[in-house]
Amino acid sequence: MKDDKKNQKRPKISEAEECPDYEAMYKRALADYQNLVKQFSEEKKELVRFANAGLLEEIIPVYDNFKIALRHVCSSDEKLSSVDEGLKYVMKQFKEVLEKAGVEEIEVVGRTFDHTIMDAMEKRSTKDKDSDGKVAEEIKPGYKLNGKVLTHAKVAVWDYKKDEENENKLS
Repeated sequence: MKDDKKNQKRPKISEAEECPDYEAMYKRALADYQNLVKQFSEEKKELVRFANAGLLEEIIPVYDNFKIALRHVCSSDEKLSSVDEGLKYVMKQFKEVLEKAGVEEIEVVGRTFDHTIMDAMEKRSTKDKDSDGKVAEEIKPGYKLNGKVLTHAKVAVWDYKKDEENENKLS
């Protein structure tokens, strides 16, 4: 009998009032979960793209030194000529391996100096005003890995100097 009185005193609550909008909460939670899965997937892809960065930073100086050595091989002797050809072939293979790994050499000569991809190692005087601030020479190449800078190019930059003799004659 007491149970009957309790039930009578309570106002009847409809099902809709008893359960807040669970469907909307479920959809929101599902969307959050799907976004999280997508975010993790993108982060994993990015991690895989740059996983070899440390190894490539170790290999690239060897590649650079190999290029320098190849430039110094003299092709005048027949024996050295065949060595030269062999080294050029190895160099080509080395470059292909780096390209497959996503490494690209940064082209800098003749471009305006850009501190995000280059380090200025020296300035060179020029009387050509149009050359001011442009790269005169690549001292050491720079590289990108999948579009991101791996190593900066070391460069010499043109620095415009007015011709003092001509300036004095005009005065």
